[in-house]
Amino acid sequence: MPEIPETMRQLRSLVTPDGDLQLSIEHVDTPRPAEREVLVRVDAAPVNPSDLGLLLAMADISQAVAGGSADDPTVTAPIAEPVMRALSARVGRPMTVGNEGAGVVVAAGDSEQAQALVGRTVGFAGGATYGEYCLASPQMCLPLPEGASAVDGASSFVNPLTALGMVETMRREGHTALVHTAAASNLGQMLNRVCLADGVPLVNIVRRPEQAALLREQGAVHVCDSSEPTFDADLVAALRATGATLAFDAVGGGSLASQILNAMEAAIVAPDAPYSRYGSEVHKQVYVYGALDPRPIELRRRFGFAWGVGGWLLTPFLARTSQEDLVRLRQRVAGELTTTFASHYTDEVSLQQILDAQTLQRCARQATGEKFLLRPQA
Repeated sequence: MPEIPETMRQLRSLVTPDGDLQLSIEHVDTPRPAEREVLVRVDAAPVNPSDLGLLLAMADISQAVAGGSADDPTVTAPIAEPVMRALSARVGRPMTVGNEGAGVVVAAGDSEQAQALVGRTVGFAGGATYGEYCLASPQMCLPLPEGASAVDGASSFVNPLTALGMVETMRREGHTALVHTAAASNLGQMLNRVCLADGVPLVNIVRRPEQAALLREQGAVHVCDSSEPTFDADLVAALRATGATLAFDAVGGGSLASQILNAMEAAIVAPDAPYSRYGSEVHKQVYVYGALDPRPIELRRRFGFAWGVGGWLLTPFLARTSQEDLVRLRQRVAGELTTTFASHYTDEVSLQQILDAQTLQRCARQATGEKFLLRPQA
């Protein structure tokens, strides 16, 4: 095993009392694993939307200013006053970043489960993966199959388990089909592959014609483009064809959740049905799991009284899932790591390179087909 250095580099995100975001690379002590922990040499970590929320703290990255040195760069960007009020608990507290990654386990605590992973290449969920080394629980490590690289396993947790979690939630709550927004994303393409493989009807909502074409090329049956003048009618037709009464919304703000609920109601109620001021008795649910649109959610109610809008996150879902089911889901991810759950990256960047103003601006765009992979050891 390679020698473990006494110190390491780690990306930190700080909100200052003056209303600025400060990003920096700190030199910190390399952690040592406790009895039921492993130490992973992080070789690859994806830049997911959930990471960007903590990393960028809703700062105005268009006004980012570079500083520091070539080896230890910094970035500073202003944060609007209304946003600062929401970040009060973060002020003055440098925070580690990165929800998942992959690399080799180079040290472990004394527990049998931890020791069994020494020398293995694993995908893992950590909470501080934007650094050269990271501690992880063996329960949150996925040993990669023979021949799989750290790049293959870097995104083996958040998106795969989110896609599977959406389908599991559908089944648990008695629905038979799904709606997904921002459906051309890396996660959306993954969910489309899962639904095709499992025979789950899926309605994909996108925002541009090229995104619709991308999904159709990948076998998607129902794709609705919200930029088209026929979007509402197209959505009702797709919902009528699939019977979908559950949606997962990555957009969050604006009127899209309302449009989906109204379309669900229109698909359920026959045109010649008697009038009811209470609407249908079929429950319609939208779960918001992202915030691509930071505006408030606008509900224009033409969908009766049997409905719900709530939040959905992966961590609470996993906490409600039995150990047996978790093992089943993780085994599926491992078995289909380079097929159903494959992730593709357009850019690989080092710790220094991600602290480049233009790179951060590109990350903040969260553009379809553009995904960054951090290589902390580069």
